[in-house]
Parts: sequence; C-alpha cells; structure tokens
Amino acid sequence: MKKLFAPALLLILAACTTQRPADLIYLDQTLCCALYEVRYYSGDNFVGRRIDGYHTPRVILSQAAATALAAVERDAQQHGLRLKIFDGYRPQRAVDDFKHWASDPRDTRMKAHLYPDVDKPQLFHLGYIAKKSGHSRGSTVDLTLVDTKSGRELDMGSPFDFFGPISHHDTSLISPAQRHNRQLLRDLMRRHGFEPYAAEWWHYRLRDELYPDTYFDFPAQ
Repeated sequence: MKKLFAPALLLILAACTTQRPADLIYLDQTLCCALYEVRYYSGDNFVGRRIDGYHTPRVILSQAAATALAAVERDAQQHGLRLKIFDGYRPQRAVDDFKHWASDPRDTRMKAHLYPDVDKPQLFHLGYIAKKSGHSRGSTVDLTLVDTKSGRELDMGSPFDFFGPISHHDTSLISPAQRHNRQLLRDLMRRHGFEPYAAEWWHYRLRDELYPDTYFDFPAQ
C-alpha cells in the first residue's frame, strides 16, 4: 500500500508549493524598458483592493518566459513600442481570494467599471475567474503595448480585466484600429513562443511553459 500511494502523494505535494524555485525570477532583472502597473497590488482591479499574496509591485515569471518576453520587448522596440506589464506569476492564495470575493454577492464595488453586464455567479462559468489559474504556474503574463513617444497605451478597445465579449479576441465590437493594435500584440507574442487566451486580449501563456502541472503559492514579495 505504501508503494502504491507514494507516487500519488508526490503528485499532490508537487501540485501546489509555497517554495519559490530559483528559475522563477523578477521580470525587471531581464527586461530593460518595460513599464509595470501591477493591478492586484495597487487595488485598481475588478475586486477593488489589494489581493492576497501581492506584497510587492514587482512581477515574477519563469526564466524561460522572461527570456522569451525579452525577445518580444526587443521586437516591440523596432515598432516604437514598450511593454506594460499588469501581472505575471499569481500565488494560489490570490486565486483563492478571487474565489472568496466571487462568493459574496454584496461586494460589487467595481461592477460598473469592469463587469457591468456580467453577474458575479457567471464569472467562473464564462472563464473570467478560475479555481486554478495558469498564472500560478509562472509562465503566463498580462500585458499591453505603449507608444514610446507619447507614453500612452495603444487603444485595445477595452481596459485590462474588463469582463465581457468586447475583451475577446474575436469580438466584432471594436474598431479596425483597435483590432490592428490587438493583432500587433498577438503577432509579437506568438512570434516569440506565447499563446493567447481567447477571452482576454491581454493574457498570454508561454507555449513551452516550465511548470505545466505545478501551481505555486509563495507570495510575490
């Protein structure tokens, strides 16, 4: 019996760990010119407060994802653009915080701004919130593009973390210029090994992620 259960036990232990491995690094150690606006640290997000596990406005990613994103950055610079990073690694405790928030129907302080047409109980069903997030595996990043000369974000048609069809890649609710901007970001990211998430124009996962089955829970600090 001991031999039968040992592998399963190892899988459970590996599934969610509070230890940060050496190859999950601070992104600002690799990127040279990116801007950072860590929304789950600042409180400017769909919950409306700082999220559990975010103790620093710095972003963590796997070494492989950071290296690939550095290639995206160099490519973007050729277009007169900079990257702006909203989120990277997300502790499991932050995901649990989202779940706790979603279970409270009274807390709708950000509804008018970021999910005006979606009821909170629908957020899981529609794929905007998950009980397990790819962000917790360390190779997923949320970002946009900024014009280097003006310092303004490119118009993507909806803000970061807006829950609704207008944030989907295949939406018909945006202008040709906004679609062009989204396509520019998608082309840059896919060219360097990232895959988009259909429901969120800002969300990209490294195709060959380092920890595809591990959900980390160490705080970002």
